[in-house]
Amino acid sequence: MQRRDFLASSVTAATALPLVAALASAAPPVPAVDPSRATSGPTPRKGNIRHSVSAWCFSGMPLEKLCSEASMMGFSGIDLLSENEWETPRKYGMVCSIANGPTTISQGLNRVENHDRVEAECHRLLPLAAKSGVTEFMLFSGNRFDMSDEQGLTNCAKALERVLPIAKANGVTIVMELLNSRVDHTDYMCDKTPWGVELCKRVGADNFRLLYDIYHMQIMEGDVIRTIRNNHQYFSHYHTAGNPGRNEIDLTQELNYVAICETLKEVGFKGFLGQEFMPRRDAMTSLRESIDLCDV
Repeated sequence: MQRRDFLASSVTAATALPLVAALASAAPPVPAVDPSRATSGPTPRKGNIRHSVSAWCFSGMPLEKLCSEASMMGFSGIDLLSENEWETPRKYGMVCSIANGPTTISQGLNRVENHDRVEAECHRLLPLAAKSGVTEFMLFSGNRFDMSDEQGLTNCAKALERVLPIAKANGVTIVMELLNSRVDHTDYMCDKTPWGVELCKRVGADNFRLLYDIYHMQIMEGDVIRTIRNNHQYFSHYHTAGNPGRNEIDLTQELNYVAICETLKEVGFKGFLGQEFMPRRDAMTSLRESIDLCDV
């Protein structure tokens, strides 16, 4: 008998009192409330890693709703937002943890014909991004289109020489993402860690770094933990997803995210780890499970 059912019954007060006492003595003890599940505020996190989530994976959910839900789970950033969205996370005590810049995956910095437009847009967008609390700004390499890797490095470095001073003046780091060219982004140029690291070395600027997408680089290279340990100084942001499938980061896939996140903690990473998986089940349940798993 539930308490609400009992109180709604027609038992008289004289009968009810001893029955209530009997039920109370026979009932199992009520477990203590886990403070991390309390609804009065955000779930406290350990603070070793800042947690973010890519909004595009949850495109069926309004951004305001995603921010509300994610902030209560302990996320502090929303990844890959565009200009008209940068202020939204701030309403929920969050930030846009990396902003979309004026390039696309296929059309990026490796095409000289894109440089003037990208520079002009960076002059316009970077002050706005900084005003919204954005500290990382995405610029893609672009696809090869039969261009050699060496020529791509040269062209990307030239473009970065033009935009990095603008970014530095606004306290923003330019980030280029490592993506796989085997499954998801055929012909993408920045598809291997050594190429991206070489670009970082040629530019030699402290406000240019790579986004190491764990899912993408598992497909291209594997050896994720060793790569992080050897190159973490060039990585300012990480993304997750299960492989194969790009779904939840659970036991149905081959990446051990607990061990990977322990490695991030070991190397002293203090940036954002962004959840970027495609949920197959209840999205918010999966999102909570992902942050719980990665909060080492």
